[in-house]
Amino acid sequence: MSFSRVNTSSATLTKNRTEESITSTSGMCVTCIDGCIGMCEIGKSSYRGHEVIYPQPFGVITVAAEKKYPVDYSHFNIMGTVTGAYGIEADSDKAIFPAVNLEVAIGHDKGIKFKLPWLISGIGSTNIAKNNWEGLAIGSALAGTGLTIGENVVGMDPETVFKNGKIVDTADLKRRVKLYKDYQRDGYGAIIVQANVEDSRLKVHEYAIEKLGIECVELKWGQGAKDIGGEVKIKELKKAQMLHERGYIVLPDPTNPDVIKAFERGAFKEFERHSRVGMVNEESFAETIAGLRKAGAKYIFLKTGAYRPADLARAISFSSKYRLDLLTVDSAGGGTGMSPWRMMNEWGVPPVELHSLVYQYAKRLADDKKYLPAIAVNGGFSFEDQIFKALAMGAPFVKMVGMARAPIAAAMVGKTIGLAIEAQQVPVYIERFGTSKEEIFVTASSLRKELGDKAFEKLPTGAIGLYTYYERLAQGLRQLMAGSRKFSLEYISRNDLAALTREAADISDIPYIMDMDKAEVDRILS
Repeated sequence: MSFSRVNTSSATLTKNRTEESITSTSGMCVTCIDGCIGMCEIGKSSYRGHEVIYPQPFGVITVAAEKKYPVDYSHFNIMGTVTGAYGIEADSDKAIFPAVNLEVAIGHDKGIKFKLPWLISGIGSTNIAKNNWEGLAIGSALAGTGLTIGENVVGMDPETVFKNGKIVDTADLKRRVKLYKDYQRDGYGAIIVQANVEDSRLKVHEYAIEKLGIECVELKWGQGAKDIGGEVKIKELKKAQMLHERGYIVLPDPTNPDVIKAFERGAFKEFERHSRVGMVNEESFAETIAGLRKAGAKYIFLKTGAYRPADLARAISFSSKYRLDLLTVDSAGGGTGMSPWRMMNEWGVPPVELHSLVYQYAKRLADDKKYLPAIAVNGGFSFEDQIFKALAMGAPFVKMVGMARAPIAAAMVGKTIGLAIEAQQVPVYIERFGTSKEEIFVTASSLRKELGDKAFEKLPTGAIGLYTYYERLAQGLRQLMAGSRKFSLEYISRNDLAALTREAADISDIPYIMDMDKAEVDRILS
């Protein structure tokens, strides 16, 4: 049984010459023929080399791994019941799904309030993030959820102003923060600024706290898509040289005269900008946390990736010891930018396994009466059933899930529909609902009523698209919770899940479905 596809993928714009006769181990055509122009990944690598490591086309895509893991969240089912109700009176006229409360409060003082139990965890300097930020920021703020400004935004911004090595002004970061804050309502949600190695050297957090009024900052150890620093492609020589001057790893060296000549004559068309890998140790971690608190950070988060179990234990232990407010654990899988394609597929601990370890390690600290921050988990989540399962798998420690690709998709579609409306070229598939914003977007009328005509007309359709997608997730999650008779998030438990295979049960310690409720069944039948 094969879990991975090798040698061809739409992500790398490659394919086999033959459609059926393919060797499963190498992914090569069984008959590799002399004279083929090289459509597969091996062939394309023979003339484009390292460029084929990354998904393409850069800047207009988000990417997810194709690997099929032996166990995933589809190997669990949600358990419903016909008796009782938690969080509401057990009365059929009161225990209705619209009454389910999806609000969650996190932080050392429970001062961060979200209307919905998810956040976008880390949208950084990639074009796909920058080009859709209006929709992501405004939609998240209107929905009362969290949004994280990811790594390298300040360093990548040509308009960032430095004086004596210190940031004195930015354009992109300031814009991103303002778009969110301008639409934040009733104190719900949070805009979070993340920092990797380069950001920390540039003192991005200190600038964001002092100049932009940021309360929530996040340290980044990594993400599920890759185990190295972030990378993007640069098409302009001057920008590549600027990033080199700011201390980034830029390949090839944009200051080398031979490289400059090769670029100018078209020998290659893109530079690669890479971030460095972090070197975590407890002493420097403690110093960083103390420095951020001294700088005025009200809430401090940590995001870690799909690293080995010892690193997860380290993340949970440090978050406990230094009393952080949120720990986000990202599992192996997709990405929002330009993570190396084979790394996305073949690196890291998969979601079910990693989230099971999160529960085990958190429980161990909780049993020892130690402080635990709120925990969020990431894993390619896109719909309400997956959100429910992740919350149940990690209950009572996991309070939220993190998402990225799905919200970006919703914002992109909303933006595209808006452009079609403006051009009076609404596709037939969409036109069956209408040709205006209020006819097409099902939440438009309620948003107009709530915001007023003037404010509604200013809303970008990308924001309406994200808001409407979130509305669907919220209603779907309320229905699932009502079916399990859990009318508030704190009542979701691991008992709300059943494993469909013995392997899934062994990994997660969630009971196999045929073993569920045995004691209660014996009592009922006796």
